[in-house]
Amino acid sequence: MDISKRTFCRKYFFQQAAKIVAGFNAGVREAKEKEAFEDFFESYDSSYALTLAYPDEIMIETARQCGIETEGRGKKEIVKELLQKKGGYD
Repeated sequence: MDISKRTFCRKYFFQQAAKIVAGFNAGVREAKEKEAFEDFFESYDSSYALTLAYPDEIMIETARQCGIETEGRGKKEIVKELLQKKGGYD
């Protein structure tokens, strides 16, 4: 029996299993980060530093520079979209 084929298959199997586990862990981590992002903007209390304490003029100008529509929208929505565009959250 050729041992090299057996070693190759075993090694390949473990490498693929490690990639699958790493991919799963990365997906779980990404889901937790997205959930934390959504929870942050769920209320004004949790997002106070970015929504209520952020000066209106600076926030609106920054949003306009990023191509975000500001008319008829609340600060929380605008800041959330800013973070999604600049922070890489989808």
